[in-house]
Amino acid sequence: MSDLDAIVVGAGPNGLAAAVTLARAGLAVRVYERAAQPGGGARTQELTLPGFRHDTCSAVHPLAVASPFFRAFGLAERIELLTPEVSFAHPLPGGGGGIAYRDLERTAQTLGRDGRAYRRLFAPLAARSLEVAEFTGSNLIGIPRHPLVTARFGVSALEQGSPLWNARFSGETAPAMITGVAAHAIVRQPSDCRRTHTPAAGPSPAGGARRSSTRSSRTSSRMAARSSPTTRFGHCAHCRRPGRR
Repeated sequence: MSDLDAIVVGAGPNGLAAAVTLARAGLAVRVYERAAQPGGGARTQELTLPGFRHDTCSAVHPLAVASPFFRAFGLAERIELLTPEVSFAHPLPGGGGGIAYRDLERTAQTLGRDGRAYRRLFAPLAARSLEVAEFTGSNLIGIPRHPLVTARFGVSALEQGSPLWNARFSGETAPAMITGVAAHAIVRQPSDCRRTHTPAAGPSPAGGARRSSTRSSRTSSRMAARSSPTTRFGHCAHCRRPGRR
């Protein structure tokens, strides 16, 4: 191993990204992986019956095209990225639900009286999605390159993490859609009744971000092109209102 400059343990997306970055810099790199195949959570395997291939973990990759790392290494030129018409959907009790289309204006039109507020919240961020992705995908250390975009994102995020999170909406659908997306955070989120609840599942970013993409490969099925469904209602189990966990 004396001829090696770096050893990377784990051939998942992060380990491979680190190895590629080091190798591009001219270092001699060796990657170790315990599993029979590289790829980590981005692998595609026959998990049930022969011929039926499944995404081991990740299937939907919001802002993949906007990722600084993927852009630097030309991901879109190396693999085929499929962008579905529907980014995600969120069911509501009693049937129906909210649908976030790739087109933000179309999404807003389906939300009735809350459409204007939903558009005001997301339109400025969707219009600058590359800058938002650069900031949110960074280590958040140092001065951001786009301070005005960062400030707008921060204000929007603070609103959604405070008791004002539902103030701009009068119906259930729009806040439930945001709840399902926000539940992907790995930190505790506020709730009207100040309890910890089971969150809804849903991909990020919310509402009409225009560069959300899904992964496709020669060995995986085209099922990755479908919108990612949510599996739980975005309702507080105690107060029965759409709520954060």
